Amino acid sequence: MFRSIIKLIRVKHWMKNMFVFLPMFFAGAFSLIFQSEVILLFVSFCLAASSIYILNDIVDVENDRLHPKKKKRPIASGEIPIKTAYVILGVFFLGFVSTLLFLGSSAWFVLGYFVMNILYSFYLKNISLVDVSCISLGFVLRVMAGGSEAGIYVSHWMIILIFLLTIALAFAKRRDDLVIDDNRTVFRKSSKGYSLAFLDIAKAISFSITLISYILYSISPETVASLGTDKMYITSLFVFLGIMRYLQITIIDRNSGSPVEVLLNDRFLQINILIWFGIMAYFIYG
Repeated sequence: MFRSIIKLIRVKHWMKNMFVFLPMFFAGAFSLIFQSEVILLFVSFCLAASSIYILNDIVDVENDRLHPKKKKRPIASGEIPIKTAYVILGVFFLGFVSTLLFLGSSAWFVLGYFVMNILYSFYLKNISLVDVSCISLGFVLRVMAGGSEAGIYVSHWMIILIFLLTIALAFAKRRDDLVIDDNRTVFRKSSKGYSLAFLDIAKAISFSITLISYILYSISPETVASLGTDKMYITSLFVFLGIMRYLQITIIDRNSGSPVEVLLNDRFLQINILIWFGIMAYFIYG
């Protein structure tokens, strides 16, 4: 049962909530990451996200049972009865609400994230383009919440880049769903508004704009002035390699389009991201 609960609450996906720490990292205020309020913000997002995952699995249980991958989820497979799932949902929801009482202005961003995802679970996920936009906005809200709790300004560059990157990844995930749904069972209603050709174009455009925007950010006067160096364009190489490797995995290798699964299982991407973070840390803190 314990392992089933861990699968149900998607512990692996908690890594997405580390986006709340990005404003501190890029502002040169890494020590703020260890403040109790910021840690609590991370916990709050984890509890909120797990509550949403459980709710989604309850709502989608019938569709998940028809899906070749999702049918292995705890509720769909019968490992966890729906009544038990509701109890677990209640525990995580109460924990989430409790954390809001101890947060500052960031509580509004977390609450906005939670409400948006409730709407997503019951309605918005069925509307093509709106579904991927909600996913991207979720990451933007994480970053804005982190900046708000730490009292750090979140630049327009960070918001734009995170939105573009995550919507590109969302398009890649939708493509993966469509490839799996080769019999056109349509596990997801929004899939009716997508095709492989459209998603390939949307993904290519989104990743291209992301890379171009990152290059412009790396050479912008604002960035050069804040970092005191004009060499940040070097990191664009690793952004390019990361994008190309991700596309190679999802298209050539036909592995899961889930960014979390890809990142946890691909050594090339892991090393590439570590090098990128290392160079960025040198420019910011060196």
